[in-house]
Amino acid sequence: MKKKILTGAVTLFSVVALAACSQTAKDKDIVTMKGETITVSEFYDQVKNNGASQQVLLQMAIKQVFEEKYGKKVTDKEVEEAFEKMKSAYGSAFQNVLAQSGMTEDAYRDQIRANKLVEYAVKKAAEKELTDDNYKAFFETYTPEVTAQIIKVDSEEKAKEVLEKAKAEGADFGQLAKENSTDKDTKDKGGEVKFDSTSTTVADAVKKATFALEENGVSDVITVRGKQNYSASYYIVKLVKKTQKSAKWTDYKKQLKEGILTQKQNDASFIRSVISKELKEANLKVKDPAFQNVFAQYVEGDTSSSSSKEESKSQSSSSEEKKSQSSSSEEAKSRASSSEESKSEAAHTEENPAPAAE
Repeated sequence: MKKKILTGAVTLFSVVALAACSQTAKDKDIVTMKGETITVSEFYDQVKNNGASQQVLLQMAIKQVFEEKYGKKVTDKEVEEAFEKMKSAYGSAFQNVLAQSGMTEDAYRDQIRANKLVEYAVKKAAEKELTDDNYKAFFETYTPEVTAQIIKVDSEEKAKEVLEKAKAEGADFGQLAKENSTDKDTKDKGGEVKFDSTSTTVADAVKKATFALEENGVSDVITVRGKQNYSASYYIVKLVKKTQKSAKWTDYKKQLKEGILTQKQNDASFIRSVISKELKEANLKVKDPAFQNVFAQYVEGDTSSSSSKEESKSQSSSSEEKKSQSSSSEEAKSRASSSEESKSEAAHTEENPAPAAE
């Protein structure tokens, strides 16, 4: 199985590869110079406490565990489609973003694959949450499908200009969308789009503003920040039609299912619990104490290293030795009260305490 780096800390993560080498070539030179050398073990000791290195090791472990169990569930086609989508989202800045992260395109593809493996596992776990009680709870905040028209522009100034025209008496909102919107998916349709509260294709801020409108109402300018590049987009929405919400949650079971699954797949706590379960089932153990803290959020209580166990044994042995010494001394003192010979023996014992039992 080909194992690649999952984050941008490529240089720092070389320590992880070196860790394996150090088992057989602990003092192998990796850099030599006039009068000095840097060995594998020296480099490892310097870098292993770096936060970026620790995160890379964590992600590598997660990737390997999930690859072993779910590897066949994620195809190369899925990975490539996701890669091209992200590349398109960043546009001309994509290569710069990769460079700043210290990543190659292949490393980024591998990161996408790792994410999709986790997503698959999270989805399977989320499906177990599809109970009637959860359906009913989700139904309480569910808003049925609406039909709306959306205009998206790239500047606030442009948005205010279009908004003034959209709110003018007799305004043709659909025509304004065709002339001004930058949304390729809706522009040619006069900005028309249908969605409910579980939809992921419409920004949450846009959905919230739309649901608050009455039919034929026009929103104010809505600002939305991109999740990838943090650039702002500006929206104006007109509510064309809304449907009356049924009193039966079963009428929306399909939509509620998608909503529950989406909610779970975006719940950091739920995702962490899934990862934790998989790592524990894989019997993951952290052998170097330097990496224990970064794994603790997933396998807390199971990360004790052999060195820490030895330290515990040593402390226990020391404690037993002290008890033995104390016991010997007290016993000698007791015998000392019986005779002068015992006094002499006790004095010798106190000066040279008996060693602890092996």
